[in-house]
Amino acid sequence: MDIIMVGIAGMIGGAIFVLTGPAIGLAGSGVIIAFVLNGIITLFTAMVYAELGSAMPEAGGGYLWIREGLPRPNAFISGWMAWFAHIVAGSLYSVGFGAFVFILLKMAGLPDQPIFGMIPVDKLIAVASVVAFTYINIKGTSETGRTGTIVTLVQIATIVVIIGFGFWALQAKPGWEFEFTDQMFPAGIGGLVAAMGLTFIAFEGYEIIVQTGEEAKNPKRNIPRAIFISLAVVVTLYCLMAFVSLAATKTPTGEPVWKFIGESGELGITKAVDLFIPYGAIIVLAGGIVSTLAALNATTFSSSRVAFAMGRNYNLPHALSIIHPVNRTPHVAAVVSGAIMAVMAYALPLTDIAVAAGVIFLLLFAQVNIAAINIRKIYGDKLKYGFKIPLFPVVPIAGVFLNIGLALYLLVTQPLSWVITILWIVAGFVLYRKYTFKKEVEHYAPVVTSEGVQERLGFRILIPYMPENPDRLIKYAIRAAKERSGEVNVLRVITVPPQTPLSAGVAFAESARKSFVPLEKIFQNSGVLSHYLVRISHDPTEALLATIEEQKINLLITDFETTRRNKKLLALTTCDLLAIRAEEDSLQLEPEHLRVEADLEMHAVPAEEKKNLVAVYDGGAHSGMVLKITSWLEHSGRFNINIVSVSKKESDTDGSVPMHPEYLTQLGVGLKEIHLSDDSYELSHSVLNAVSSFQPDLVVMGATVGQFSVFQSPPLLSTIRQIPCPVIVTREFGIPGVRRAKSLFMRITGR
Repeated sequence: MDIIMVGIAGMIGGAIFVLTGPAIGLAGSGVIIAFVLNGIITLFTAMVYAELGSAMPEAGGGYLWIREGLPRPNAFISGWMAWFAHIVAGSLYSVGFGAFVFILLKMAGLPDQPIFGMIPVDKLIAVASVVAFTYINIKGTSETGRTGTIVTLVQIATIVVIIGFGFWALQAKPGWEFEFTDQMFPAGIGGLVAAMGLTFIAFEGYEIIVQTGEEAKNPKRNIPRAIFISLAVVVTLYCLMAFVSLAATKTPTGEPVWKFIGESGELGITKAVDLFIPYGAIIVLAGGIVSTLAALNATTFSSSRVAFAMGRNYNLPHALSIIHPVNRTPHVAAVVSGAIMAVMAYALPLTDIAVAAGVIFLLLFAQVNIAAINIRKIYGDKLKYGFKIPLFPVVPIAGVFLNIGLALYLLVTQPLSWVITILWIVAGFVLYRKYTFKKEVEHYAPVVTSEGVQERLGFRILIPYMPENPDRLIKYAIRAAKERSGEVNVLRVITVPPQTPLSAGVAFAESARKSFVPLEKIFQNSGVLSHYLVRISHDPTEALLATIEEQKINLLITDFETTRRNKKLLALTTCDLLAIRAEEDSLQLEPEHLRVEADLEMHAVPAEEKKNLVAVYDGGAHSGMVLKITSWLEHSGRFNINIVSVSKKESDTDGSVPMHPEYLTQLGVGLKEIHLSDDSYELSHSVLNAVSSFQPDLVVMGATVGQFSVFQSPPLLSTIRQIPCPVIVTREFGIPGVRRAKSLFMRITGR
């Protein structure tokens, strides 16, 4: 019950009294359809929150899931945005509460002059309300939940009373049905869409619900229930409030009800209710007071939990994660969040900032939908779900487009909101790069040894150190480094058990450093700059991801089998990737004992001694990377190049392959063409036969062939294992979701 009340409070806020009037002015009686459509649209994201809230019920909500499912910069930025949005929402509710109380005080005849001639009474009331609910949140979750439940029940009772009086008033207004037949969509479909955009954010309080994850009883069952029940209740209340306001109101001048309410703007519902309920304006003001208090309680709770989660992960100062020894609440996070909220409520104009908070929530929800897809890929059945999204991944993909679409709508109608949003994101990104990322890495994967030449080059390659065969991947890194005038970084991770402090790994630092000595000689002979890092971590994947971000790595070269099993690495890597499968790899990519590239011309390999390199090219997302790597290897002078072209249609028989001429020109390649198939087994068989016909010594292929993933498709995995030579699988980094959208667009347009 407490969680349901938190959700209802966050969704209703004061919006049911303030936003419904302007929405009626835009859509007329069609506003009810607008509310229903908003409920259906927001259901897509609500289902994602229900699934993740039940499977990963921890404080932090969307921030936590983005941290698990998207590359690291997204995690901090999403948490930074969510914290800001919750604080702004709380400030807005406190200002609304202060305004409602101030109006009642004036109606009671009390003086409305500023205190000491300079402190506005309504602002002072707003600040006092923030202080009060911050204190309640510090006292404990039971007090917070009990207070919130009582206030929200009073809020619902007030709304139900208004709706009940409205239905009673229908008896005195025959022909009320014409309000819905003659006054629907006075501004057309554009008015309906505008009304939806204005009120959409009111239906998305489930971000507050999931913040209760660590303090809720049986969250796997109760969080999904709370999300769906609160959403159903709120949509119903909004529709009924709009219905009675339109049906029961008799306008003084006989003008259409929708016009009377719409022209009154934020006071439209207040004036309408005052016409069919005695003292209706006072009842609406009382309802507004209670509603804003309930929402303030919910947002004060949620903002402190976001700050607590970010502090716990060192994305904000770690002091924010301190738990009160008696009350067991994040009291430092509550005080800091409450202090910022109070300052905003008193000093800042919140109208435009509040719309920016709406944009921020929409961008956060879009990221959560994308993260949900990746979390399913990374964890699979390892998580225990209390609710699973039907029609996966259609639902989260629809959620992404719906949230981004509405955010873009606000860009057109409220451009200042995007300016504020972008400024806040830029400020957060600067903070992340200059401070929080360093602190995070220091605590999760500290560097204990860093060696190599001081000079740093623009193109940087990273190789994870493999004790069983430390130099196997180095020759590929050296070839790439020479092509791009780059450097090679070698990372060794000392993995410490989760229950053991990281300091225990320091004892192994010296032996780890000595393991680099044989590699140094290889790099010195090749003339390639090299650097060596030793990190201590509980999670070697986290250490690898941190190194990619910290060292600004452009290319990661790893073992194929190790990478294939590491779904987290595949999902969160933010650089290009070469995954190499080679049990026995005796290929020579460089003349021995040569230091400079020019010497290759003096030691050209005779044609009959060249090896056969086969590139599998499908024109897809990673095909550019395939040709790039192929050209780098061809420049060694040791390979004959052959292309297996995977064409899209049977009619593509002209043999033309868009091979990016900047990579492969004037090479005289061998060419064999096969056709895409919807059956992965048939496609894999065709690829294997085509590649084998060239008797390859080395194969290069993309991370996808057609629509199938090389890392996940069993037939393609089997094909790679049957190829009796080293195989390089390339993957080009792209922003999550963008490549898929581009691929879908090209498929629709037939390109």
